Amino acid sequence: MNKPSVAVVGCGKVGSALALLLKERGYPVVAVASRSPESSRKLARSLGCSAYDRPWEATLKADLVFITTPDREITPVAELIAREGGFRPGQVVAHTSGAHASSELRGVREAGALAVSIHPLQSFADVAGAMENLPGSYFALEGDEAAIPLARQVVDDLKGHAFIIRAEDKPLYHAAACIASNYLVSLMHLATSLYGRFGLSREEAFEALYPLVRGTINNIRRVGPVNALTGPVSRGDVPTVSGHLPALERVGSLESHLYRLLGLYTVRVAREKGSIDRGQARQLEEVFNSAGNKE
Repeated sequence: MNKPSVAVVGCGKVGSALALLLKERGYPVVAVASRSPESSRKLARSLGCSAYDRPWEATLKADLVFITTPDREITPVAELIAREGGFRPGQVVAHTSGAHASSELRGVREAGALAVSIHPLQSFADVAGAMENLPGSYFALEGDEAAIPLARQVVDDLKGHAFIIRAEDKPLYHAAACIASNYLVSLMHLATSLYGRFGLSREEAFEALYPLVRGTINNIRRVGPVNALTGPVSRGDVPTVSGHLPALERVGSLESHLYRLLGLYTVRVAREKGSIDRGQARQLEEVFNSAGNKE
């Protein structure tokens, strides 16, 4: 399959990384556009292409259009481009939202173009990091059947792995991704904050905890999340868990509540692992729930 010409609307971290990587992979990136003229011109200089203030002028130049704006702007931007005649038959128009379906691309199908969502299951802290992390990542594809072969080609050329998802499953898919990525950040923020209670800086706390986190991730990869579970809940160690709770309650009700909710879920994992019996599970659940009843 020949590589189509590409336009990118939205020159933030995702759009910039995609444009630069696709150019490296031999795609002719012919136009970019952004709400911020400075960001679009900066990216255009790196790509050697044209930057446009009016997104419909950029989209008309390309066979494959990526709309990589924030999620809340996908529909209004697509509608604006459609009103100005910026989509045409034969085009494939993609957005990169994990939470929203291809139907957010209003006006695309009415213009005779194809709509698809191509979501990289990856975290983007900056453009350089995004370019480094995208190869090897998984991508969820959803949209017009006729657009899927090109979407797969793009993923293959980015050295990624593609899978198909239904539109109605995208909210749950994205929620799971948030748990795995965003909430991991929050958990590390909480853990390093707790270490600060006995004198470590957040940086020192992270350096102390990182080998543990890395080892846990390695264990999950090697044996799966159930068999990777260790610790007091996995052992049915009620006294240790009971000792955690007063210390956390002194920190704050939110921290204590979060610990107890995670503990209750972890009891399920331990039962699935078979490392505790029904009686031990019931004891642990009583400890986690009784602490909550005191609030």
